[in-house]
Amino acid sequence: MRVLGIDTTADDTCAAVVEDGRTILSNVVFSQSSLHARFGGIVPQIASYEHLKNVLPAVDTALAEASLRLEAVDLFAVGQSPDPALNYYLISLTTSKVFSVIFNKPLIGVDHMEGHFLANFAEHRDLVFPFVSLTVAGGHTLLSYVSDFGSYEILGSTRDDAAGEAFDKVARLLRLGYPGGPLIDLAAEKGNEKSFVLPSPMIHDASLDFSYAGLKTAVWRLVKSLEKDYPQGLPSLMVSDIAASFRRAAVKVLVEKLFKAASIKKVGAVVLGGGVAANQLIRSEVTREGAARGLRVVLPSLKLCTDNAVGTAVAAFYKFRKCGGDDPLTLKHYRERPLMNW
Repeated sequence: MRVLGIDTTADDTCAAVVEDGRTILSNVVFSQSSLHARFGGIVPQIASYEHLKNVLPAVDTALAEASLRLEAVDLFAVGQSPDPALNYYLISLTTSKVFSVIFNKPLIGVDHMEGHFLANFAEHRDLVFPFVSLTVAGGHTLLSYVSDFGSYEILGSTRDDAAGEAFDKVARLLRLGYPGGPLIDLAAEKGNEKSFVLPSPMIHDASLDFSYAGLKTAVWRLVKSLEKDYPQGLPSLMVSDIAASFRRAAVKVLVEKLFKAASIKKVGAVVLGGGVAANQLIRSEVTREGAARGLRVVLPSLKLCTDNAVGTAVAAFYKFRKCGGDDPLTLKHYRERPLMNW
């Protein structure tokens, strides 16, 4: 079964073709990062316009790379997110609905976060259930126990700022640019992570929830204090030291709670997904800790960490086999709640 996934749930216009939930035939991403950089985050009006302009070219490119005609697609899949207020989700939904109706092919809606960790099945064919998933994206930080396709237990989530959001805000504070994740990573590689003591919020809390507002505020106070001595701007080495110290504090709590969850649920594997999974420190720390505990660590390739439609298509294949298609006339552009079981 050849599945065409379309996703416009952030600032990338994504389309991909995946066969039988495992084989990636194409993976196309039209990025808008340069357009949003001056604002330090996604501007919904700009995102909507760019998605509207790019969605059909992205689909055409994905189909061409897969050597597939649109009418030969067996299943259409669309990414959904939990925020009903953001209208740019409607671009991919409307496009998918039109294709479904015109070609009389089934349509499936897929949770964007679900797509992030299920994308691993397209690269790790021997991945088996159960496992604990840490999905860390711009707007969400989610720790989940995954016992099967469509069978999820949320163990922990963000109480305020998500990890990716904190990276973006700290990058803006340090005048590094947008998107914050890779720019913080780049700066941190040149810095000393022990230069400044910053908190890892909720690391000793009994729950598996996350909070990054306190860490973000601590960095803000540090920067404002240092700027008194450097009114023309902080020296580049100091910026790198702050970035490295922030990255260490942010990653420490993610790794701690991921393996705490793995111990509680007694799983043999942990799986990462989402944009922050591209962070070099979290990849190395999770790999190191997994080896020390005798656990398998599954990391997506960098191209599947950022927003993409591969995970959307993978999840749709398995969801369709289990549940059948959604009604293209009533399917909404958002989820009632994250990681709904099916």
